[in-house]
Amino acid sequence: MNKMELKSAEEYSESSSPHTLVVNLNVGGHRFCTALSTLTKYPESKLAGWFSAPSKLLRDSQGHIFLDRDGSHFGAVLEFLRSERVPTENVQQVHREAVHYNVTALIRRLEESPLLYGELVGRKQFLARVPHYKENIEVLTRIARAEAVASRHSSIIICVLRTEEDLGCYDNAIASLEATTRHKESVVTFGPWSAGPSPKDLLDCVKKDIENQGYTVSIQPHVKEKNFLSRSYGFFYTLTFTWW
Repeated sequence: MNKMELKSAEEYSESSSPHTLVVNLNVGGHRFCTALSTLTKYPESKLAGWFSAPSKLLRDSQGHIFLDRDGSHFGAVLEFLRSERVPTENVQQVHREAVHYNVTALIRRLEESPLLYGELVGRKQFLARVPHYKENIEVLTRIARAEAVASRHSSIIICVLRTEEDLGCYDNAIASLEATTRHKESVVTFGPWSAGPSPKDLLDCVKKDIENQGYTVSIQPHVKEKNFLSRSYGFFYTLTFTWW
């Protein structure tokens, strides 16, 4: 018996029910079988838009509708469309797929989960109050690559100024750093900021966002060379990239 091909909407008779129409999918090599009504459940989604005219979609050699997308987490999106079950594993990856397919109901549910709420609401709002945070992350990685020639490690000094009072001590702190450092080192400065989180919270964000780009990094308090004539400031940290 030949498999039924999915027809365009105008080819169905009035007696046809969308709940009886079966769709075979190939999402990046992952196979799925579901009802047309499931895929079109949320009218604002891309899936509903695509499958309102399925005859225009690509098909593989077996006649299955082909979506050129990694299908590793499509099953979780499909399960939500079927049962409104919200996944508890691979939440960030499923959220990315829900955004791609614009399944807004799933997006909202996932963003209410503890993992994504902390990431997308708490951490995002904190970092929005740290001046030039994104630009500083880009500067850190650019300097690290430039200084990594013929070396396993490259290091950059981070200066963290939590308050306006810290900012007032910046010039003296830099002068003290230069007086106790044999070699001139790059310094990238963060702050001050108005939100509540501490310098440690900021450093955790810096480490996480750089590691998310695929780098291996560590952050330690900067250890100055001994110089009894200079004042010690707790603003400085050494960020080390390990390249191999």
